[in-house]
Amino acid sequence: MNNLTDKNIYWWRPLDDRELGTRGEILFAAYKEIHWQGFQSASLSNILARTGVTKGALYHHFPNKTELGYAVVDEVISEHIRLSFVEPLLEFENPIDGIIELIQSSGDAFSMTDVELGCPLTVLAQEMAPIDEGFRIRLIKIYDLWHQSITDGFHLALKNGQVRDDIDPDTVAMMIVATMEGAMNAAKVAQSLDKLYLCGNGLIQYLELIRKKQDKDKRI
Repeated sequence: MNNLTDKNIYWWRPLDDRELGTRGEILFAAYKEIHWQGFQSASLSNILARTGVTKGALYHHFPNKTELGYAVVDEVISEHIRLSFVEPLLEFENPIDGIIELIQSSGDAFSMTDVELGCPLTVLAQEMAPIDEGFRIRLIKIYDLWHQSITDGFHLALKNGQVRDDIDPDTVAMMIVATMEGAMNAAKVAQSLDKLYLCGNGLIQYLELIRKKQDKDKRI
């Protein structure tokens, strides 16, 4: 997989700084163009202008615009979700602590540009999933990866007695993913960081409610 990076990557956790190569430069330029314009309005000319590569070089790596879009989902957006929300969760003994930390750190990193553009995963899903099966299949794989990582964390938390016995990990995980994505949508519609923080704080309150009492006592 190509390693992609950019100093102005919005709120996404950046990947490493190694040389991109022509294919990687095209992919990242396409990601930015799609995030700003949407896939259907994205311009190959703008992508070429961002990179300085020739049209022939672009078509050498990607036979058409649709295949370029698929690669952006598979290699850029999927990788960012993995690095930003899946792998960091593994560093915490209790998924509640991990999710709260991710909510808070993401909120601290957001800017009004992020609010104006919205979450790239959600925006692309809303635009392309209803009309292109290739996009839909790729996007649902990302949601499934994110959802499963949280589900696994809560199964372990149940086993370790860290969360209430009456929770269903699969249901809780789906609610968390939906709420985090919904928070970005609410903020985008309102053009307000305050709406984003309000949603985030509501989710944190819920997570504290499902924490088992003895786990709360350990934190005091």
